[in-house]
Amino acid sequence: MRTRFDQQLELLNQELTQMGALCEYAISVAAKAFLDNDKSLLPAVFTADSEIDQKERDIEALCLKLLLRQQPVAKDLRSISSAMKMISDMERIGDQAADIAEITRHLDELDIKSRIHIGDMARSTIKMVTDSVAAFVRKDLVAARAVMEYDDVVDELFDKVKSELVELLREDSSVSSLCLDMLMIAKYFERIGDHATNIAEWVEFSITGEHFG
Repeated sequence: MRTRFDQQLELLNQELTQMGALCEYAISVAAKAFLDNDKSLLPAVFTADSEIDQKERDIEALCLKLLLRQQPVAKDLRSISSAMKMISDMERIGDQAADIAEITRHLDELDIKSRIHIGDMARSTIKMVTDSVAAFVRKDLVAARAVMEYDDVVDELFDKVKSELVELLREDSSVSSLCLDMLMIAKYFERIGDHATNIAEWVEFSITGEHFG
């Protein structure tokens, strides 16, 4: 019985890793579409978002099966319940990548320096998502806490983008609509960082039984 349970737990880890990879892909493609003004990439983001939604349903069903059929002990119960919380955050990450793609659909090409920092935000949030899911699979508390701390990097980048957009508006008020769109994109990346932090906090709970989020 335990061997079967361990196999299903390993399957859960694999499914979570795949869902995390889909999130990373959605973020990176949405960021590239925005930074390169390549609207041909946008359908791939929406497809990835749909696949993430399906993964959430599949993993939720697997978790419920483990809970109902296996009656897991305390540590395993924490892992399964944490996984159910994590997939909710990953589903939101997929939604926010799609939101970025939707705004990008209507943006015109314009070389603005704040795009550099939005690119940095994208790379930072991808790192956070990757590291938080890997921390769960490896049961790595140090890595999970590093993700939580790294959220400060994304917050600082968001503040830089806001400052740059304010300066741009001072120079040219005709770009107010564009600045608002870019601020929303930056905000979505900032929220992705928050969700990755949530995932890391649930990793900590799965290992220690304590949740401070």
